[in-house]
Amino acid sequence: MDNAQAKVQPRQPRWARKSTLVLATVLLAFAVFGTTTQTWIEVRLDPTAVSSSDLHVPGNKAATAVTALALVALAGGLAASIAGRIARWIIAFIIVVSAVGTILAAATVLGDPLGAAQGSIAAATGVSGGQAAVSTTVFPALAVVAGGLLAACGVLLPIAGRHWKTRTKYDAGRSGKERGTGPVDEIDSWDSLSRGEDPT
Repeated sequence: MDNAQAKVQPRQPRWARKSTLVLATVLLAFAVFGTTTQTWIEVRLDPTAVSSSDLHVPGNKAATAVTALALVALAGGLAASIAGRIARWIIAFIIVVSAVGTILAAATVLGDPLGAAQGSIAAATGVSGGQAAVSTTVFPALAVVAGGLLAACGVLLPIAGRHWKTRTKYDAGRSGKERGTGPVDEIDSWDSLSRGEDPT
């Protein structure tokens, strides 16, 4: 009875599963990237006109850094699935920094859309510093929300990583010795052969 109780392992929280957290990080990074392909700012070059917008400024023009930050977070999320404990802390830091940068860049657009659109206005009119009527769409706000959730994933990454099984060659061999029992899979067999041991 005591042995049976000793073998009972605490259940891994659902939020801490590697597949769940990595997938959430990747999807949120994709979501941030996706917002940058959409229109963030609508511009009317003639503020007195009641016609539709003259310019549609996408996110990758209004906040150029967000695209790069989303790609960095995406790469970090994918790398986290195979990273070791120390590497996960580094990756988590990179993801959080990328997320915070995304939030700040998108918030800047929301706070000063005319300033964010000046580059596109100058390219369209040939005059820098011109005045225009501008309005933001919903996508900068969505980028802020996705960035906040992405930062949360980055914070949770090293915490959840404590529940993940390590599959490196050396850890696999050591864990097999410590267990002493249980089935040996193909990876463990190859690791034993590489150390000159007979896995049978």
